[in-house]
Amino acid sequence: MITVIVPTLNAAQHWPLFAPALLGCVRREQVLILDSESTDGTVELAKAAGFPVHTVSRAEFDHGGTRQMAAEMLPNSEILLYMTQDAVLDGENALANLLAAFDDPEVGAAYGRQLPRPEANAIEAHARGFNYPAASEIRALASRERIGIKAVFLSNSFAAYRRSALMAVGGFPANVILGEDTIVAARLLLAGYKIAYVAEACAFHSHSYTLAQEFKRYFDTGVLHSRERWLIDEFGHASGEGKRFVLSELRYLRQQDPWQIPSALVRTLSKFVAYQLGRKEARLSPEFKRQISMRPSFWT
Repeated sequence: MITVIVPTLNAAQHWPLFAPALLGCVRREQVLILDSESTDGTVELAKAAGFPVHTVSRAEFDHGGTRQMAAEMLPNSEILLYMTQDAVLDGENALANLLAAFDDPEVGAAYGRQLPRPEANAIEAHARGFNYPAASEIRALASRERIGIKAVFLSNSFAAYRRSALMAVGGFPANVILGEDTIVAARLLLAGYKIAYVAEACAFHSHSYTLAQEFKRYFDTGVLHSRERWLIDEFGHASGEGKRFVLSELRYLRQQDPWQIPSALVRTLSKFVAYQLGRKEARLSPEFKRQISMRPSFWT
């Protein structure tokens, strides 16, 4: 048995694309909506679609803790498949292709390919192509020798977990600023499980972040790596992957949209500064951290 778990907050704008695509792949009773007190009719839309809905107060919502709560609510689900409200499945076989990875009993988690939105600009499109290539891959702990911290890359925007494996490594951590999926991926590899990237399982999901939003996200990533130092100790620094990304982005933009290169260079510098600030967050005041974080509530 599988259950698709979707945290929502004011998801009405995404519903016309999200819900039909999901219903094309799974039965409505196999979906659990975790709604954080939406005010735009999301709950009514979910119930009209026949989806079970569980309400979580905004004050209590936690990226890791709330997903773990769902796992504990579903003891009979062998596979827990997490999505975000803005990820639109591509084709009726998207979920089936992802779930096929669990035919291998050593696979503890699997994640699908995220495609850029049709309206994505070149910077946005490159990021998706770089992080979600066309070739599938199975990773084990030994993969860290080849790709370092990239071995634990995984996104809960479209990812599934073998529930027994998830619970065996302690489930999703609560009270982390972001990266609950990364932490679980690392724990799974260290425990001897494998992680599958399934390029044949696709969903449209990308973001056009402003410069400020991107700064805040990379600050939060730096905070994660500061507070979860063991990720770096076990899997290596992100600097090598960052350099590879920048060079790939410049090559891509030269071919697709050279006018975006100045913007990309400014964003690269901004992300570097933000990440380094995040790594040194212990020296910063709580008020300053609230201002430059994507999750200001984390600091209260």
